[in-house]
Amino acid sequence: CALPISQVKVTLIHSVAHRQPTQRRTVKALGLGKINSSVILPDNAATRGQIFKIAHLVSVEEVK
Repeated sequence: CALPISQVKVTLIHSVAHRQPTQRRTVKALGLGKINSSVILPDNAATRGQIFKIAHLVSVEEVK
């Protein structure tokens, strides 16, 4: 029996205008575009690292 892969829902809640280019690229790499856009991503170290860089711009929820 395989363990279920945990996932997180990431929602962009602040604009990326006037932000550092690395933060803009991170938001785009996560698949977020406009404000209130959401993506469901695997909960792993790589995703957590990206979220940490832009934590002030997004909200994160755990998906069951």
